[in-house]
Amino acid sequence: MVDIYILKLLFIGLLLLLVTLGSGFISRLPLSFALIYLVVGILVGPYGLGLIKLRQEGAFNAEILEKITEFVVIVSVFGCGLKIVRPLRLKAWDITTRLIVFLMPISIFALAVVGKFFLGMNWGEAILLGAILAPTDPVLASEVQLTDTNDQDELRFGLTSEGGLNDALAFPFVYFGIHSLKDDNWNNWLKQWVAVDLIWAIAAGIVMGIIVAKVVVWFDKKVQKRRRVDETMEDFVAISTILLTYSLTEIVNGYGFLAVFVAGLVVERSYRNPEKPLQELKFVERIEKLSEVGTILILGSILLFKPMLDYAGQSLLVIVVLFFVIRPVGAWISTIGKRSPESRHRKMDSRTRWLFGWFGIRGVGSLYYLAYAFGNGLKDKLGEQIGWITYTTIVVSVIVHGISSTPLMNWYERRIANHENATPPATVDEFE
Repeated sequence: MVDIYILKLLFIGLLLLLVTLGSGFISRLPLSFALIYLVVGILVGPYGLGLIKLRQEGAFNAEILEKITEFVVIVSVFGCGLKIVRPLRLKAWDITTRLIVFLMPISIFALAVVGKFFLGMNWGEAILLGAILAPTDPVLASEVQLTDTNDQDELRFGLTSEGGLNDALAFPFVYFGIHSLKDDNWNNWLKQWVAVDLIWAIAAGIVMGIIVAKVVVWFDKKVQKRRRVDETMEDFVAISTILLTYSLTEIVNGYGFLAVFVAGLVVERSYRNPEKPLQELKFVERIEKLSEVGTILILGSILLFKPMLDYAGQSLLVIVVLFFVIRPVGAWISTIGKRSPESRHRKMDSRTRWLFGWFGIRGVGSLYYLAYAFGNGLKDKLGEQIGWITYTTIVVSVIVHGISSTPLMNWYERRIANHENATPPATVDEFE
């Protein structure tokens, strides 16, 4: 009898070969690679070949999911930072500020209202649900994010920077929900939450991202001047930067995801040779793509029909309200008065504003927040409720956003982006 581990390797090898060789055809179709991985994950899960089993005797090993998704997210947000070449000035990041400062809280609290008044949760539990589902995903949104460092498109920039900075405001409210699960008397921990989880953790994330990245870059330059590093090993500087930044930030109780994104921004600006960060970006993207395969395969393998059906009504309510009301209306409110970057006398195209609302892709980030909550007090009936609502929302997002992203972005490039760029395109200096 063939070892089940060998069968897993065989299946993954075949999947990677078929997806890689067929990527040219797949990219032209109205579907995403994540959708393919999800279907394959279901096929290798308990309803198919049974090759991937994260559930043992009904229990789900959330720790494995947490560690895998954690790694995928930190790699992805670092890549987001490397893609962005805009100057670090508030005016240049206006769209990002709007999406993070306005849209994120709107999404969290609107979802919390749904959880409180329609799903039978208390406010703490409902805020936890909102914090898990409100952030857009930096991993599965590659079709709508910046393509490279030369891409200055405002829609792609906004979605890329939003994906990288989501955690600055999402994670504090994940902690808020976890504190509430442990003690429903908010007065006992609210001040500590504001001081530590909101102010300190965000500040520490920003500062550590800058310091660690600058130290690594300085050390890299010093060593390279004395003796050139083996080219086959040079790309590992990017991984070391990610791991050092994340781990050191977590040690001082800062937000590691935020720090890694900031580190990506710093690294992109720290080398005189522009090919250096571009080379790191290509390496990071390869790791991200490979990690994405494993994560979505696992998601497909943990899905169970009965609990998904049991919570189907609640999940459908959350999905419809989130995708068609909360995100679009929130994005519209957040971009009121926003000017086109190509012309300060012209407001942002209304179609672009609606696209910001539609591309609220949910994915690996939400899986991580959920798994983290499972390991920190989320359990029993509430855990099942929030868990299956989250799984179903991500699955639907993979399907509907995966199918719609390619044709919508092609339409955007033809009808909106090209039209706006008919005037002399804005240079990086103009944002200053």
